[in-house]
Amino acid sequence: MNHATPANAPRLLGDIGGTHARFALVHGDGTPIAQDITLPTGQYPDLAAAAQAYLQQAGQPKVREACIAIANPIDGDLLKMTNNPWQFSIEATRQQLGLSRLLMLNDWEAMAMAAPALQGADLEPIGSGEPVPDAPKGLIGPGTGLGVSSLVRSRRGDWVAIAGEGGHVSLSPTCAREADILRVLWRTHAHVSAERAISGMGLENLYKAICELNGKQAEPLVAAQVSERGLAATDVACEEALDRMCRLLGNAAANLALTLGARGGIYIGGGVIGRLGDYFARSGFRAAFEAKGRFENHMRRIPTYVIRAEHPALIGCAMGLGIQPGRRRT
Repeated sequence: MNHATPANAPRLLGDIGGTHARFALVHGDGTPIAQDITLPTGQYPDLAAAAQAYLQQAGQPKVREACIAIANPIDGDLLKMTNNPWQFSIEATRQQLGLSRLLMLNDWEAMAMAAPALQGADLEPIGSGEPVPDAPKGLIGPGTGLGVSSLVRSRRGDWVAIAGEGGHVSLSPTCAREADILRVLWRTHAHVSAERAISGMGLENLYKAICELNGKQAEPLVAAQVSERGLAATDVACEEALDRMCRLLGNAAANLALTLGARGGIYIGGGVIGRLGDYFARSGFRAAFEAKGRFENHMRRIPTYVIRAEHPALIGCAMGLGIQPGRRRT
């Protein structure tokens, strides 16, 4: 018996982060069916409840296949999110949603799958460098946490997305000031991962540590407030926190590029960078990326891009279902 989903049947796509869940419906040819909707994860107990809420808003279409990107490792049937209280069974979720197929991807695996489809206004070059055709590509970006993945060519010529948990590598300081910040963070965290400083929570951690080093009482600011004050240049500690995060991201991106041999370029995503506008291009990111001593000239040849496509993880999810998505740009 043939259980294949008809080509024109709706497919559900999702991108689940620590704070928000984004959903979309597309036909098999990639054309959108319903408007993309973003829901706060805190209002729903699990993925099934959030997806059902979206489908209800979309008019309860009959969906048989779904691909969901999630900010978590995919390791077995039970998922327990790192930066979100959700935990659920993939199989139970498939049954609750009445799906014949539910494909779960790490969110940055989905970002990597989308990379070959990004072009033109989807990408904003930061600094110099030209991509080497078919060379590995690295992806990294701060959101609620720090996402990292890569894309490599197989021997057959296909692009293969590699999910990882590079946000949890140890934070690497590059100067005395960053070493001082690390010492402050060690008082609270036995292991200071990269995402403790390069993410939304990282901005908050950096701000508090810088205030302590400056002998100032920190205010109870959330990441958006740190960014806002830093961009407006109305708070010295917020300014430094924002600049320091961009520089630390540059160093982390360079480490990824060197480790992976990413001559195909480094792609920067994540909600934090997307909200910085043209500040990021003027920040110390690229200088930190190139500051690799004897390999400085090598780093200058590696391009870095900010992903400006709208919801690239949803593009990757569509590609995971074998769909070339039609999409809009911000």
